[in-house]
Amino acid sequence: MTTLALIALGVAAVAPLVLAAPRSPRWMSQWAAPIVVALALAVAALAASATTPVTGFALAATLVLCVAAAATGGAPLVLAAFRIARRQPDAGSDPRPDAGPLRGGRIIGLLERAAVAVAILAAWPEGIAVVLAVKGLARYPELREPHASEQFIIGTFTSVLWAIAVCGTGRALIT
Repeated sequence: MTTLALIALGVAAVAPLVLAAPRSPRWMSQWAAPIVVALALAVAALAASATTPVTGFALAATLVLCVAAAATGGAPLVLAAFRIARRQPDAGSDPRPDAGPLRGGRIIGLLERAAVAVAILAAWPEGIAVVLAVKGLARYPELREPHASEQFIIGTFTSVLWAIAVCGTGRALIT
């Protein structure tokens, strides 16, 4: 079961990179990637709950794969959350698919998820507060633009919840 959990974590880490390739059909990068990463994490969580604590190489692989899956796997979920939010009646009339006032969000989100994952795996939950405080202070001047605060909240919550879910699976493998 440990091997299955590690393979599923690896799929959650690599699937967004493969499914969002430039030559992929648009529907694949929009909906297949979030579905695949969510299903891969579900399989990893189920397998992790039915195994003994990992040691040695499996422990190192768990830590690396958790940080990688948290960092890369959250991106398609955040974009899916934005698409779902735009379909709501109060979402506005901006027709551009990835339009938003906040720039650099993909890189910031990747770094945010990696930092949250490291904080959780290091058993330092206060690190999550530090990451969110730094992000909030850095983005504060931009949050006055139209729709910026909604984009900030949706992206941050989706990113952090994904990183927590991935690291919960990792903690299940470790303990």
